[in-house]
Amino acid sequence: MKKFPNALVIMIGFILLSAILTYIIPQGQYERITNPETNQVTVIPGSYKTVNAEPVSILETMLSIPEGIVDRADLIALILLIGGCFYIIEKTGALKEGITYLTIKLNGKEEIVLIVVSIIFLIAGALMGLQEEIIAMMSVLLYLTSRLGYNAFVAIAISFGSAILGASFSPINPFAVVIAQKETGLEFLSGSGYRLLILAIAFIVWMFMIIRYANKNKVEKLVEKNELVEKVSIRSIIILTLVGIAFVILIIGMMKYNWGFNEMSAEFFTLGILVGLIGKLGMNGTIETYIDGFKELVFAAMIVGFASSISIILKQGMIIDSIIYGLFTPMQYLPKSLAAVSMMASQSVLHFPVSSYSGQAILTMPILAPLSDLIGISRQVCVLAFQYGAVMTDLIYPTQGALMAIIAIAGIPFDKWFKFIFKFTLGILGVGAVAIVIAVFIGF
Repeated sequence: MKKFPNALVIMIGFILLSAILTYIIPQGQYERITNPETNQVTVIPGSYKTVNAEPVSILETMLSIPEGIVDRADLIALILLIGGCFYIIEKTGALKEGITYLTIKLNGKEEIVLIVVSIIFLIAGALMGLQEEIIAMMSVLLYLTSRLGYNAFVAIAISFGSAILGASFSPINPFAVVIAQKETGLEFLSGSGYRLLILAIAFIVWMFMIIRYANKNKVEKLVEKNELVEKVSIRSIIILTLVGIAFVILIIGMMKYNWGFNEMSAEFFTLGILVGLIGKLGMNGTIETYIDGFKELVFAAMIVGFASSISIILKQGMIIDSIIYGLFTPMQYLPKSLAAVSMMASQSVLHFPVSSYSGQAILTMPILAPLSDLIGISRQVCVLAFQYGAVMTDLIYPTQGALMAIIAIAGIPFDKWFKFIFKFTLGILGVGAVAIVIAVFIGF
């Protein structure tokens, strides 16, 4: 049996496919205006027109790879620095000691741990669209689930999967619903009650599917030699407390001070140095451990950069707007409910080449808002279609750099991941579709 292609091979394949599409799909674009106060670019509805543009050449295709890496340099730095930080924490033994103590105390209550961890990541996804940050946490999560008797699929589902679910169904995700509402002229946080209700229903369905799978596919629990831990050492408590404080600072920084990847990188680099010194690794030992951590995550970081190359090619080839025009224009001839669900499906399809859902909101909402008015469905429903359709597909698309990096760290080939997650994603998309149809009928 042939081995499934490496994640980077898949990325290169999609980069080449994107370049080929610039020779097949007609080039076109919408007109855009820039707000002088906010510097935000907005698409002008009904302004699409074809243009004469050169397809992306072979040289430009190859150049898109380093350009993609440079474009995502801040995220790549974050992955390496947070990853190195957690590698240092792991090297001190504090993390292993804490998790071992916790799993011994919670023996027989594994399902509760799955639910609690899932809720934490659900909230993080809902509040701040947590995704890429999970890459550096995977080694810890994999160790935790192996201690509980669950496989790597469960580790990703309760963390990355729950975060994506939270981001998709959130009433307050600043990178999805907030941008979409702003672009459609809706009031901030409007419709939150209905969104929270559907989020709760979707999470119950999600946990039911995950727990059922986890219990059917249990593995032998990882047991360390001489692992009896009656209490956690003072040094480990100090280190784990610092880690907890760092995450509190991270949340405050992101929500109150608009922190970006650079601020996060600086915080966790500092944390790594402090932990290494407290853990008696010494300055040289701490830096050497940091370098070892970098080595573990270079592959994951490169995947993120390669994924960015795809959108660079599509933008350079001027076919993104053509794809949007072709997907959404026919909807004006459909019945309301079918048009709303089709809008959601089209957002899912569009998210394959447009991997940034915040970018997708800015691209599509100015076009879909007047289209929704024409069809006779509310703009709230239009936003729901974007939320549910675009964000959830981050779990299944190989153009999603964070996903590919995470499954690479977990040692899961993409074909096996897709086979596992597709039915779960389809189930949640089904919840979203039903919620949209109900929203149309109740005049949401």
